[in-house]
Formats: sequence, C-alpha cells, structure tokens
Amino acid sequence: MKEYSFTEARQHFASILDEAKKEGVVCIRKRNGESFYIKPVISKKSPLDIKGVNLDISSKDIVDIIRLGREGNYSSESVGKP
Repeated sequence: MKEYSFTEARQHFASILDEAKKEGVVCIRKRNGESFYIKPVISKKSPLDIKGVNLDISSKDIVDIIRLGREGNYSSESVGKP
C-alpha cells in the first residue's frame, strides 16, 4: 500500500483515486500524524444482473421450444413447425 502526504494527495487526487482502484487501498497522512485510507466501494450488483441478448425469436417460438422440451422432442428442426 502506498502512502501519500496530504499535500501530495491534494495535488494528484485523481491519480490517487485511480491507484486506489487498481491497488485496493492508499493511505493519506496528515502532518499531525493522522492517517486516512481511501479504497474503492465494492459494487453490490447482483451476479444475475446481466444484459439481455436479442435472439430475434418470438414468444410463440419460446413457448414451442419449452413445450417440445417437456414432451422430449429435442429436434431443433421441429421448432416453429406445426
């Protein structure tokens, strides 16, 4: 972990934030001996929160695929055909 003086931190604040993001934590020390740690906040985003994928498939086709799967007919050629 790198340590910076308060003056250095003020002059290079943006780069210190980048370093904290990359390294995990940086320390800023004041002249009176007080020290402060800067570390990035861990995102509380769900691992299931993913961007959707456009497959150009209709809801009817999806229902047909599910129905065929339940019946045990797994041929992709029969999807969308009566």
